[in-house]
Amino acid sequence: MSAPGVQLIPSSEEIMKILTRTAAFREGHFVYPNGKHTAHYFQMPLAFRYYDTARVLAVALSRKFRVERDIASQLPKISIISPASGGIPVAFGVRDALNAEQIYWAEQENGKRAFRQYVNQGEINPCIIVDDIIRSGHAIEETVELVRALGAPIIGCGAIVRFTSAPDSIAGVPIKSLVEFDEKYYDSAEACTDCKKGAPEEHVRF
Repeated sequence: MSAPGVQLIPSSEEIMKILTRTAAFREGHFVYPNGKHTAHYFQMPLAFRYYDTARVLAVALSRKFRVERDIASQLPKISIISPASGGIPVAFGVRDALNAEQIYWAEQENGKRAFRQYVNQGEINPCIIVDDIIRSGHAIEETVELVRALGAPIIGCGAIVRFTSAPDSIAGVPIKSLVEFDEKYYDSAEACTDCKKGAPEEHVRF
């Protein structure tokens, strides 16, 4: 028997339809700033520009956390944290759905991740770290170090989309996601199958 709420979480296929419809997911021939080539491109903020879509995605992710007994027992005295600005809409949506007390977001400053807000040791509640997409996991790993240095326990991690090449857990905490995406990168034009076909390139920012 499934836990309450699980059946209300849209399937991966349904989530991908939402991302495709909003142009947050596209197929083609894309070149990243680091020179890697790929046939897919996620631009998650495009899905979150629509309130209804943003709410569906955030509520669905929040339900993945709510069914965890350890997390549910600590509500609402938890914090939701985003590793960067891209995850802020997700963090606010999950915070609303879980009625969490706190919300924070980190930014890169001089090559180091830090909170924009002034945060002191011991001020952060047990936290859930969420992002819109996890490609490598580096941002969440850096945020985990930042949060732990401030004395806060991490009780959850998640994203709308997680690439299967990224870790499936951080600091012993499983990463929950609505979509597990098996992305393939080519390190150079010489190795890229779309380049060999002569497909037009689109250079993307990240």
